[in-house]
Amino acid sequence: MKHLELHIIQSVPVACLNRDDLNSPKTAIFGGVQRARVSSQSWKRAIREMAKEIMPEQFKGERTRLMFEPLVKEMLSAGLSIADAEEGAKKVIDALVKLDAKSTDKVKSTTLYFMSPLELETIAKAYCETNDAKKALKAIDAKSLKDAADISIFGRMVASDHSLTVEAASMFSHALSTHKVDNEIDFFAAVDDLQPKGESGAGMTSTLEFNSATYYRFAALNLDMLADAEHLGSLSKEERQNVVRTFVEATIKAIPSARKNTMNGNTLPMYVLGVVREKGHPIQLINAFENALRPSQGYAVKSVELLKSEYAKLTETWDVGAVYAQAIPDVGFKAFLEGMVAHVI
Repeated sequence: MKHLELHIIQSVPVACLNRDDLNSPKTAIFGGVQRARVSSQSWKRAIREMAKEIMPEQFKGERTRLMFEPLVKEMLSAGLSIADAEEGAKKVIDALVKLDAKSTDKVKSTTLYFMSPLELETIAKAYCETNDAKKALKAIDAKSLKDAADISIFGRMVASDHSLTVEAASMFSHALSTHKVDNEIDFFAAVDDLQPKGESGAGMTSTLEFNSATYYRFAALNLDMLADAEHLGSLSKEERQNVVRTFVEATIKAIPSARKNTMNGNTLPMYVLGVVREKGHPIQLINAFENALRPSQGYAVKSVELLKSEYAKLTETWDVGAVYAQAIPDVGFKAFLEGMVAHVI
């Protein structure tokens, strides 16, 4: 399988990029010690949002339980009356992901559905012609997702109709710190601006957890799958290249937005290794950090050194050759991006 890989070293200061059910930064044990962790789902969300900004015409997918109103709008455009459009939309949603009978404020589905505007247009036109929700859903094919490369890249699971499931062309690991991390506690106090002058004390006190870490991030993209008939095979070579370019840029630059106003963790990677292989499967370099780094003069420089060493060792030992392998900052971002895209299709 032809694929690309991105291996990223990125330091993030005081932040809580991804929290658990107790509002604590997520962690994981690796190499026998606790690491800072950011789930792949969290980082993928940030990547999808940035991809929309970079290439809005091709990344229109939206994951929602609120597809009723957009679908009604498309059915009205297809020629149905408001009553028939609302009835039809409810039938389609119920056949697709089931209506939420407990919802009282808005018509919602029981589960999220990853949809595209063109897909809704296709469903609406098919329902207008057949007056049958199930037949309308059968009209959906890969061409219905031409405006939603994000669905092809990140995948979609539909339990009620496996024909609508789209296997993700991308693969992500959970980002892990290259060193041991202990979460810390930030005690804060807020002043009541209208508090009488004679009174003292804070209007509110509380605590937040945070950490700081140098992360190893890994992402890959199955280029053969992306170009097949069930994904983006209907796009031109140039269009697919633009999709890949957007994916690479967003994966490198995006960062989860949790607590972005109070603990802004926005940084750019210190090092990015980009690899394109003609065959085989994607290979993480996380084992470079199985033995957690110890603090001396920071973690980033040593993390880059170990990453390079691990890549060289795996290349020599296992003969996993690449048609392209280049790194930032050995080359600038623009040259890196164009060099990678030139080798992907």
